[in-house]
Amino acid sequence: MGADREGGRRRTPVRGTAYAVCGVVLLAGCASMPDSGDLRGVESTPRQETQVRVFALPPRDDAPPAEIVQGFLEALTSDDPGYATARQYLTPSASQLWKPERSTTVLADGPATQADRPGGREDGDDFTFRLTGTRVATIDAQQSYTPASGDYDQTVHLTRDKKSGHWRIDSLPEGVVMGKSDFQRNYMSLNKYYFASHTTSARSGQPMAVADPVYVRERVDPTTQMVNSLLNGPTRWLRPVVRSSFPTGTALSKGVTALAPDDQNKLTVPLNDKAARIGHGKCEEMAAQLLFTLQSLNPTVDEVEIRAGGNPLCSLVEERAGTVAERGAEDRPDYLYFIDARHRLVRMTNAGDSASSEPVPGTLGDGTKPLRSVAVARDEHSAAGVALDGKTLYVTSTVAGNSLGDPVLQSKGKTEADRLTTPSWDGQGDLWVADRDPADPRLLLLEKGAGEPLEVLTPGLDGRINTVRVAADGVRIALVVDRNGKQSLLIGRIERDTSGERPTVAVQELRSATPDLEQVTAMSWAGENRLVVVGREAGGVEQVQYVQSDGSIPETGTLPGLTEVTSIAASEDSEAPLFATSKEGLLWLPGGSGWRTLKETGSVAFYPG
Repeated sequence: MGADREGGRRRTPVRGTAYAVCGVVLLAGCASMPDSGDLRGVESTPRQETQVRVFALPPRDDAPPAEIVQGFLEALTSDDPGYATARQYLTPSASQLWKPERSTTVLADGPATQADRPGGREDGDDFTFRLTGTRVATIDAQQSYTPASGDYDQTVHLTRDKKSGHWRIDSLPEGVVMGKSDFQRNYMSLNKYYFASHTTSARSGQPMAVADPVYVRERVDPTTQMVNSLLNGPTRWLRPVVRSSFPTGTALSKGVTALAPDDQNKLTVPLNDKAARIGHGKCEEMAAQLLFTLQSLNPTVDEVEIRAGGNPLCSLVEERAGTVAERGAEDRPDYLYFIDARHRLVRMTNAGDSASSEPVPGTLGDGTKPLRSVAVARDEHSAAGVALDGKTLYVTSTVAGNSLGDPVLQSKGKTEADRLTTPSWDGQGDLWVADRDPADPRLLLLEKGAGEPLEVLTPGLDGRINTVRVAADGVRIALVVDRNGKQSLLIGRIERDTSGERPTVAVQELRSATPDLEQVTAMSWAGENRLVVVGREAGGVEQVQYVQSDGSIPETGTLPGLTEVTSIAASEDSEAPLFATSKEGLLWLPGGSGWRTLKETGSVAFYPG
């Protein structure tokens, strides 16, 4: 398991035979391990191609304690669906008590092992090993990822069976532990989908689909894993702001252990009787949840049929899913927007080296009010602009002949840095902005971009907000927060209480999405669960990378670097190209190449939202 490099040298990999015909790799637990001396790690399995399955070997009858521990740790990294081989390294009682599905602990270099002599002797009947390492993350029983830090230090106790003489583990940590490289080989991040509880699309009035990220074992029937995870309900962090259309207690029909689409890319999902009496509209919502979830794993799935009690309930094809619920990824922007050298709002009519631009119709594009920052609503019919001094916020339409009107918000901050941030629109048509006035720092919400601003409650916020970006689903918000000179990217959950005369809005359970970065200078949502971030680690150089909203890093995380970036523009539609502004002007990133300069000027670039 897990050690990419331990003590400055590589361990000899312990592996069995690779059967090319069957596409199976066996992990052997039979190499010798010293019972004393330096801490040593268990070598990570090299990353295999998707079609290669990795299985472990059972323990040898005469295996010593060190080999039993190593074999068990290796077995945890295999593709054995129920960890049946890993259980062979345990005593029957330990196997019964061990629940591997409850948690996965990810260590930077895998668990180092050291014999703990006070725990026993190899010529006796018991022995103890310590497992140590540096925590990177944990995966809980709901398959939710959380960044972690600090030391890992657990013990594994072995006993010798008096009758057979075989060594087996009789006490061990809960769950599974493995190194980062093994985790990346074994697990994949996917989205399951629920509906926002208190928000609907401003454009269509339909429910907003919300991505709930989970990690599943990549080669252990991920389709069935994802369907079961969806039926089990949202993860704890997201649960307060979403709903599921599946009735409580809904599960796969008894005896259904595997699901797969047919040769027409249609997946049939047989459910138990809990779903047998639902109406057609609710059934289509369930089908939309399934279809969105399955497409995060297999984009070719284009139809879902739901059955219950042996009878078909409904089916939904991809072309009709948009009539049931709306996704942020389907908001394809018409334009890219930026602020030019004359502080006007300008839009790009097409992307690429031949892109042309024009001022946005109306007062924000005619230069009468110099602008510092702007946010264009997701329907692209209105925009909110912050004046050049950062003191006033205006909301107006993006049509010719409009008037600017009075500001909807004013900051009393004494300097430009202490005034209004760039605003942001959510998918419900509400406008968000932070006032950085040290005397009264606030996160504010203007319903439909007008009226008396609501002060958003931010319990647990430690620091001052630099940047605000709300996800299209209206239930997640990304904040760059400055605390003692360190700028961190935090993701919060937006909770709304509409029972009173005016709604109460709060951002709850802020969590870090960039635990390794010391300075975050720019960011944007770049998918339903992904952001693009400009920042640097302590003592490092500025870098551009993708991060997940749960704090994990996708495999394609790093992008070509830039220097002195002032803004980054991405869309929740992953097909839209990436743009940035720096000292070089307005730049874009064509697929598979470096950044190219489009225009010599451009202070801020952004997509709608």
